Amino acid sequence: MQIKRRDFVKGLGAAGALSVFAAGSAPTLKAVANGWWAGEKPLDRIAGNALPPEYSVDPATGKVVANPDQFIANALCNGCTSLCGIRARVDRTSNRVLRVSGNPYHPLSASPVLPFQASISDSFRALSRFEESGLAQRSVACSRGNAALDMLADPKRVLTPLKRVGPRGSGKWQPLSYQQLIEEVVEGGNLFGEGQVDGLRAIRDTKTPIDPAAPELGPRSNQLAMVNGYKNGRLSFAKRFGVLSFGSKNFTGHRGNCGLSMRGGYAALLGDWKNYPHLKPDYANCEYYLSIGTAPGNAGNPFKRQAMLLADARTSGRMKYVVVDPVLTNADSLAAGERSEWLPITPGTDGALVMGMIRWILETQRYNADFLAQPNEKAATAAGEPSWSNATHLVVTDPDSPLDGTFLRAAALGLGSAESMVVIDARSGQPLAQEQASGPAQLLFSGTVNVDGQDLRVKTSLQVLFDEACKLTLDEYSAACGVPEQTIIRLAGEFTSHGRRAVADTHGGTMHSNGFYTAYAIVMLNALVGNLNWKGGMSAGGGRFADVKPGPRYNMVKFPGKVKPQGVTLSRHDFPYEKTSEFKRKQAAGKPYPADGPWFPLSAGLQPEFLLGGLNGYPYPLKALIFWNTNPVYGQSGLAGQLDKLRDPKRIPLLICIDSFLSETAAECDYIVPDTSLYENFASTTPWSGTLTKVSTISWPAVAAPQQTTPAGDPICMESFLIDVAKRMKLPGFGGQAIPDADGKLWPLHRPQDWYLRLFANIAFDGQPVPDASDEDLQLTGLDRFAPQLKAVLKPEEQRKVGYVMSHGGRFEDEGNSYQGEWLKRRYQAPLQLYNEPLARQRNSMTGQRLFGSATWLPPLFLDGSKLSDSYPVGQWPFQLISTKSQYMNSGTITARKLRKLRPVNEVAMQADDARRLGLRNGDRIRLTTPGGQAEGRVAVRHGVMPGVIAIEHGFGHWRYGSTAMQIGGKTIAADPDLAAGLAINPLGLSDPSRPGISTLADFVLGGNARNGLPVRVEKV
Repeated sequence: MQIKRRDFVKGLGAAGALSVFAAGSAPTLKAVANGWWAGEKPLDRIAGNALPPEYSVDPATGKVVANPDQFIANALCNGCTSLCGIRARVDRTSNRVLRVSGNPYHPLSASPVLPFQASISDSFRALSRFEESGLAQRSVACSRGNAALDMLADPKRVLTPLKRVGPRGSGKWQPLSYQQLIEEVVEGGNLFGEGQVDGLRAIRDTKTPIDPAAPELGPRSNQLAMVNGYKNGRLSFAKRFGVLSFGSKNFTGHRGNCGLSMRGGYAALLGDWKNYPHLKPDYANCEYYLSIGTAPGNAGNPFKRQAMLLADARTSGRMKYVVVDPVLTNADSLAAGERSEWLPITPGTDGALVMGMIRWILETQRYNADFLAQPNEKAATAAGEPSWSNATHLVVTDPDSPLDGTFLRAAALGLGSAESMVVIDARSGQPLAQEQASGPAQLLFSGTVNVDGQDLRVKTSLQVLFDEACKLTLDEYSAACGVPEQTIIRLAGEFTSHGRRAVADTHGGTMHSNGFYTAYAIVMLNALVGNLNWKGGMSAGGGRFADVKPGPRYNMVKFPGKVKPQGVTLSRHDFPYEKTSEFKRKQAAGKPYPADGPWFPLSAGLQPEFLLGGLNGYPYPLKALIFWNTNPVYGQSGLAGQLDKLRDPKRIPLLICIDSFLSETAAECDYIVPDTSLYENFASTTPWSGTLTKVSTISWPAVAAPQQTTPAGDPICMESFLIDVAKRMKLPGFGGQAIPDADGKLWPLHRPQDWYLRLFANIAFDGQPVPDASDEDLQLTGLDRFAPQLKAVLKPEEQRKVGYVMSHGGRFEDEGNSYQGEWLKRRYQAPLQLYNEPLARQRNSMTGQRLFGSATWLPPLFLDGSKLSDSYPVGQWPFQLISTKSQYMNSGTITARKLRKLRPVNEVAMQADDARRLGLRNGDRIRLTTPGGQAEGRVAVRHGVMPGVIAIEHGFGHWRYGSTAMQIGGKTIAADPDLAAGLAINPLGLSDPSRPGISTLADFVLGGNARNGLPVRVEKV
């Protein structure tokens, strides 16, 4: 379906557009005129209620005069997962963040960036009228980043430890002292009048097996799990406690509920199932950008940098980009003319579109043969290629051979080692060990090779992909995805017409039950044009300066008594089912499949299965679960409908949540521990792969946190809580002898700053050490009041260098190091995997069938291989439900009052022709029914939606966070209905009837939560 731009504008109408703008913007315009920060009545006719400036710059001399009542802290924004560098403007007297803007040193907030060597006063000067530099050097924060500071002073924020009163989920709490909190979670007891609950001390047993009959599961210490959020710069500290000190294998982030399928697709292509690296475009030099399952500026990462660079590229005419999405977002722009395009598609069928493109590219030989034909690194270098692939390596495709699905090794032919693969020499046509080939090898080959006197059928990796793509015609791919055949051909032609400067990117839009293979197909397009490590192509990112890993000053991961966790994770994502005692028992009984639950040995960060494994007690029961910085009860599709299981303390006896707010997850827990929020804590992180040079973003407490403090005087937060739990338990890695320096001397870890300031020292001294901070740098950024902590923790030679990193908000490599001619300077080294052998060796633990080793098209499936469409036919379920991302809101920022004013309720979008057929008008109330649940909302009728699709904007429809009344210490906290406005999509999610026990619908390869393409019925209320 194509909507002409002029028809879209005509359909809205000029008068209608103006009325919508006026109605929606009136409160904002009034606030801008009057000044939201200082009341209704303007203090000045010109400046309104504008704040006193933080500094002034003489436009003639450039002299900087600072406001002594304010300082500027370069810090980290946690308003979303992009983790941009910002400048927090702080009032010294009130301990209040007044305004947020961008950090001009940080590549996610400025383009071009200010050189890292520039002093803080230089940065003030650069953002002023002096020499008219202000506009060129401007650095911004997005609307979410500006408004998120509302959360700091939110009256519903958790400021003291809380313990539940009555059953789980009843909304009744009592405050308790910090000392009592530590005692109860460590020592356990009859904590709730419901029977004995083991505390963390009793759970930590790193020697005794959980199940002597299945020793591979590991020790009893694995019965503590930690479920965390995204990499916000504090995750490594939590991991030190849970994994390296407590000794549990069960530690995970949020990836399984967010973009796991995308990361898995890249892990397959890049050949790294351990680290799960991924690629991002070089936006500044890309000429053709194909965005599938993500929308720049709405979804993907980093949001703001994407939008900033794409806006520049499309206005300059350097780039055309196509956004493939069931819903039209702001990624398409009328102002960009034909340089931007929205292509609607049926949810869950992006893989069909891409496999159709791959078929056409291979049939018409539009692939980059010069790149793909290089069989090894040496040949690639000789050919002027900065990377190479296994496209020419021979794969055994003989079902009668035990080697079927594996690469043919040179040792089998007597040509080389067991690690060396076999290729067909392009000149002689003879098989060679890959390292013996000094030039190109044959790309497309299907035939036999004689091994030990028998002919073995083989194909090159590229031939395997080609044959798989040819299993369907272009017409069949078109019918599957809803994109016309000629459009598939046009996209493939356009994509292959820009050399190395065409890229294909994806993200969370592939979170379907077929998401992994969809993502692998999408990223495979990059291999076919050979764009990795090229200017304008794909980058694995510039990396970060040494911080947590062994650094030049301190080793943050090694300490006396460090534990190496053993066993199987609760999510079964790091261990093959075929090596378990369960498999051996079932194999001996003659029926090894199905397993009692799904196993995902290639996966990583599998948060959904942590909860499901704990609730099912499979492969072993949990005794305690700590949530931090995450809200899976709201964020995991299909989980909210099964809260009765989470509320049963017999399933998981101890639930602890560390959070600043009473989120949906916190409200189901036994204890809530307060946490610091943005601008109140320490952190060290790096952007996603969207930057080409080294970037380390750091944060430190620019303002004091409002919650209760520990006996040491620190705010109660994740770090202080885990430190004091560890010290009470006498765990290694905490206390007086915890952090070794480069000379082996041990330093203490009693307080959060003991960890982070030494981590900052590693950043400051990595490679060429940074300069010393001047007194002016420290004073202008508020670090003058922080100087006693620097002196108390750090060695004398470290203090001012750490001060320099803190004053600048991190450390940033010169952007001039981005390129080396036409190559990226920081390059991914391993070969691209057009065929991934570890993938092909794995079996579906529920069916026993082997997985396919290359990209393929499969429709959404249950774990037993059956199609969702067979269980939920379109005749009964005529619509598909998907989530979309808001520019303003996410699930964690709903408490930000200014964001709610910008976007008070979410959109439940339906295509205009579908609405007309059902007799619906804009604003009508509708009921949505899926096999997993039911909800009501108001419909937004749009042309920019694929027919047959209902799109719900994520982040709204909360049933906790203060949207319902709570009792704390006998006092009732009134409900705020604004927090409940709109409709949440995840309570409508599905379970998987093909697997035993409690379940949510999952990707059948990686186990990622499948939250898109849900079958749904719609009726008017």
